[in-house]
Amino acid sequence: MTVTLATVATEFLERKGLAQSTLLSYEMSLLPLLKEYGSYPIEILNRETLTKYLEGLTDLAYTTHHRHQAILQALFNFAVERGYLKANPIARLHRRKPNPEKGEHHADGVIRYLSPEQIASLYRAVERDGRMKALVCLLHRTGARIAEILSLQLAEVNLKERKFQVIGKGNKTRWCFYSEDAATALEKYLKYHRHPESPALFTAKQPVTGKVTPLSYRTAHRDWTNLTDRDPKLEGIRMHDLRHTFATERVGLMGIEELRALMGHTNINTTLRYQKVTSERAEITAHKALERLLQKSEITKLKYSLNPIYRFFKRCLF
Repeated sequence: MTVTLATVATEFLERKGLAQSTLLSYEMSLLPLLKEYGSYPIEILNRETLTKYLEGLTDLAYTTHHRHQAILQALFNFAVERGYLKANPIARLHRRKPNPEKGEHHADGVIRYLSPEQIASLYRAVERDGRMKALVCLLHRTGARIAEILSLQLAEVNLKERKFQVIGKGNKTRWCFYSEDAATALEKYLKYHRHPESPALFTAKQPVTGKVTPLSYRTAHRDWTNLTDRDPKLEGIRMHDLRHTFATERVGLMGIEELRALMGHTNINTTLRYQKVTSERAEITAHKALERLLQKSEITKLKYSLNPIYRFFKRCLF
């Protein structure tokens, strides 16, 4: 008997023990695949077909792309366990690499964070764009990844307690908490700028068709670039830098394990990188402070050395 991909996916999603948030993530990730191949017999979906499908998901950030691929891997592993397939057609398939043009970098890359002056400039730049201001506030105040924020639905945000749950790398869930200023920006966005026709937290209206859809990374990146390009202080900054800024601002203010939980890091060494960055920043600040003290000391010495001359001219003049 021929079994379709849609049938296997239904069984996969109806397994017991799946959390509601996990189930929703699976459904959203599998929906594009099912639209295209749902009626196909599962045994004819080979590696070439599935690889081409994954390569076509160009609008996804690479971390989101990894999650889609992981869910597909799990689906076809499930098909193997149920006896529908002899082997997983995408077993050991290489994951997509980060695209630097989108501000994507490996976790072991250089940590780029915004200075207090840049943060102030950024908030001034987005002040008149309600949607972007709310997005920037949430990214900066929660440390969430841009893909995690854009995949949120409004119903998933606890507006009263200022928190929401996201699904990060490895399909792990974690809580994100935001501040009062972010809550104010979010409230204004929801009241004046969000389109209620979509369940997504961040929405966009297509200019030609008028169709309301979830805000895509491409549109968010375009708006970000248009707003930040106007200020030389913001040249080259990325949305992901706000996540790094969140972490560097909190190192030393909380335990490293607590910060690790907020960031959703699997490896503690990933979190410890921010401690190193903060230590380096402290060293630079210490050297600058020392230079100022030395300059002040030299000025003081000069003042005292000139003091007798000043008194002499004062007596002569007055």
